[in-house]
Amino acid sequence: MSYYRYHVFVCTNQREDGRECCASCGADDARAYVKDRVKALGLAGKGGVRINNAGCLDRCSEGPVLVVYPEETWYTYVDREDLDEIVDSHLADGQPVERLRI
Repeated sequence: MSYYRYHVFVCTNQREDGRECCASCGADDARAYVKDRVKALGLAGKGGVRINNAGCLDRCSEGPVLVVYPEETWYTYVDREDLDEIVDSHLADGQPVERLRI
């Protein structure tokens, strides 16, 4: 059994050359929001959910992006409502959010 039920990696990469990247789309704030929300719902920790930042996940044109393991479910998101849907549906209830999958 895995230590975490879900391990979420949020791309927070910042490109130095000015090209579009997840960080320029507010990824740091998104990661902090998801992390706080997971904690508030009591989902964080052993046997639950872990939220981590990640360097470039190499899907910049589809970003901002995050990926949920162990299923390797890739998501894009626009706002907190999208992030709430990922947390509520996938991380809390185990149901991937098809409309946000990439």
